[in-house]
Amino acid sequence: MHTFKVEQHEAGQSLLQFLQQRIPAAGRGYLRQLLKKGRICSEDEPYTEDAPVSVGQCITLGSSARLQELVNQTPAAATEFNILYESAEMLVVDKPAGVAVHSSSGHEDDNLTSRVQNYLKGKRFQVAPIHRLDVGTSGPVLFGKGKKACAALGALFMRHDVEKVYVALVSGALQGKGILAHPLTTKGKVKDCFTTFTALKRSADLSLVELTLLTGRQHQIRRQLALEGHPVVGDRRYGGMEVQGLAYPFLHCCSIAFADPFSGAPLKIESELPPNLQDVVSALF
Repeated sequence: MHTFKVEQHEAGQSLLQFLQQRIPAAGRGYLRQLLKKGRICSEDEPYTEDAPVSVGQCITLGSSARLQELVNQTPAAATEFNILYESAEMLVVDKPAGVAVHSSSGHEDDNLTSRVQNYLKGKRFQVAPIHRLDVGTSGPVLFGKGKKACAALGALFMRHDVEKVYVALVSGALQGKGILAHPLTTKGKVKDCFTTFTALKRSADLSLVELTLLTGRQHQIRRQLALEGHPVVGDRRYGGMEVQGLAYPFLHCCSIAFADPFSGAPLKIESELPPNLQDVVSALF
């Protein structure tokens, strides 16, 4: 058997969150099954996954050999990301296309958050992503280290004090500079949305475009470009054309910029266009 003792910084998390942080190699679904079967308990009493943990509480794992193996295991995927920036309060990693930020259907055992948790395994603070990118979108994702850091960094995004710049390959000849202002329906409500764009390269039927988000709605860039008649290449959901060698939409976040809320220093964290997208550009222009 193995026992974990809840520390001050971990108090208030749900038991499932606590276990995911302490046993990052174990999938969310696997941990939920163990909890339902009573294989994980507190002071000899079965515990539900949503129950909050408290300081000093002891969480005991069953004697399963598989579970004990996972406690000591660091998955190979744990270090499969590029660190763009790190400080005492934050970590920015380069998310590859195809990797989900959070645990979700089909990404329970391997996602960016679990990889970061494995990288920081042994550190006694909670780590969490401050924002997200779509599964098929690559680029920098900001993680906070500890509740206070997460709150301060999250406030930046709530105030729209973070500049996010993207590069997309779109259908049609999109020229010059401009602004996409199509309102979008989000959770049943129509909301104003604004994205500026600058055409970087053009051919007869394709354009490489730089875009800056002024608002942040789900799939904002993809939806607005489709409404404009210039869907993102490879974006099957919104009518984008298919290109050989492109498994995901050609959409990459190339930089995020903000003032460090802890030091006040301006930060601009950049991410190079992934090699496969560079190859697509070289072949088309």
